[in-house]
Amino acid sequence: MNSSLPMSFRYRAVWISDIHLGTKGCQAEYLLDFLRVVECDDLYLVGDIIDIWRLKRAWYWEQAQNDVIQKLLRKARKGTRVHLISGNHDEKLRDFGRHEFGNVDLVEEAVHEAADGKRYLVLHGDQFDAVVRHQRWLAHLGDDAYQLLLSVNQIVNRVRRGLGFPYWSLAAFLKNQTKNAVSYISNFEQLLSAEAKRRGFDGVICGHIHHAALRTINDVLYCNDGDWVESCTALVEHSDGRLEILDWCELRGLRRGVDAKARRALVESLA
Repeated sequence: MNSSLPMSFRYRAVWISDIHLGTKGCQAEYLLDFLRVVECDDLYLVGDIIDIWRLKRAWYWEQAQNDVIQKLLRKARKGTRVHLISGNHDEKLRDFGRHEFGNVDLVEEAVHEAADGKRYLVLHGDQFDAVVRHQRWLAHLGDDAYQLLLSVNQIVNRVRRGLGFPYWSLAAFLKNQTKNAVSYISNFEQLLSAEAKRRGFDGVICGHIHHAALRTINDVLYCNDGDWVESCTALVEHSDGRLEILDWCELRGLRRGVDAKARRALVESLA
């Protein structure tokens, strides 16, 4: 991860995923700061942009989340090529097939050719998650458990801030400590890398597991752009084709684990 503020936030391409608009965990205020500052030729929204799963159970939609949609559409109108790739939480979009609306290209997967000629398969990744594909009830149960973890994490970090301690992710801690979770992530990465290699791509770019990564697996480059629930990360392509993961909170000095009001105040101080 790059820890210094780059001279320019202009990139050839940008990938973000797992925004989960429609949930309390969505870091919409920080994403708005990202979209306000970052410019690119191609913007890939790599699935789970709107959390239809959660919205079907209980309606939750803040103004900042509405502003994210407006900002994305404004970028498209001004010339940014926006590619909306469906994920499992917004899988209803797949019913439309390939479709274009408001200068936004809706697809199930995309192919990106970088400036150095390398070709990348771009997809959300849930297609390679056996739980999502074959045990949907368990996937929904896991989503409920994750939402509960986020709520508990807010309380834990409120106490930690009061004691002068930095942000700590309970969800990330449990993932790293649980053998099954570590194995699940590894299997997911292996499967996607193998699929990219089988189809003749130089790499694969995905989201889904909320775990940012950039490394070579099976002789192809595996890239995961992370999420905008906890990590607030994005994958970017520089003008020479080089790929990099940006940790937006680290770059902008934004605090993790604070409520929406505090996030707004932090972002306004940067404007």
